[in-house]
Amino acid sequence: MADRVTIWHNPRCSKSRQALALLRERGVDPTVVEYLKDPPSKTAVERLLRRLDVAPHDAVRRREKPYRE
Repeated sequence: MADRVTIWHNPRCSKSRQALALLRERGVDPTVVEYLKDPPSKTAVERLLRRLDVAPHDAVRRREKPYRE
């Protein structure tokens, strides 16, 4: 059984583009969700954080201007 891979992607982010390219180079055809165009629901984010065992604060980009404000 093949694992399903989903990437929450921001095409303007170089790291996101690199991650997507790496997946494709390795033969992975991920489901691509452009989260800025199609934001996940609160439930989807909570489910992902639980699966990753990550606290919400640890998943935030703290160097970004909206966080600092």
